[in-house]
Amino acid sequence: MARLPRLYAPGLTQLVIAELVKDAKGHGPDLSPATIKDMLQWIGEASRTHHVAINGWVITPGSIALLATPADSRGISKLIQTIGRNLASRLKAGSVFSGRYHSTLLESASWVLPALVWLEWLPVREGLTQDPENWMWSSACAHTGLGGLNHFWLEQHVDYWALGNTPFDRQARYRAILQEGNSLNNDQKISSSLRGQWALGSDSFLASISDFASRRVRPGLRGRPKKLVESVH
Repeated sequence: MARLPRLYAPGLTQLVIAELVKDAKGHGPDLSPATIKDMLQWIGEASRTHHVAINGWVITPGSIALLATPADSRGISKLIQTIGRNLASRLKAGSVFSGRYHSTLLESASWVLPALVWLEWLPVREGLTQDPENWMWSSACAHTGLGGLNHFWLEQHVDYWALGNTPFDRQARYRAILQEGNSLNNDQKISSSLRGQWALGSDSFLASISDFASRRVRPGLRGRPKKLVESVH
């Protein structure tokens, strides 16, 4: 089956995940703290070069995930390719990614913050920590005000800004949201949209972007289309 083109729509934020290759024992590449710090520098440089606003990030031994708003249809692809080339050179490896990256378009005011929570809970789901704020290689602490790696290239999303009128208000509100986590249903919807690489939002949102998205934004109906039955006179 032919691969679908990348899904893009102007001005829309995407949740992106690129899984790292694993060895025969299921282990990802050995990412030292120094290597991860360099990866963060590559992300910052590539985000400027390819005009991609980074709204959230996490790096684990198994994957790189980003919440990002690109200025054009090729920005995220070029950013991921840049990270992959630099990391492969550093590790003296071939491809460092396990297949293509996956992404989903997000409806603002509905799915951007749940997607950010999904991203920052990734280390918990991978069994690396019990609290997303304890994983230093993510944007969680920058969003909750607990310090951490607050890189200059991290651009807070408008949905995050809407949480409060002051930095303290926003950080406190988001920390409560992060600690509560998503519902199982919402996490499943996000994961499913990522796997299928479809847009995530209400029916009205999906209908509104269908005319200017790079391809169809949701799966087609299963099965063959029904044949029209000619009426017998």
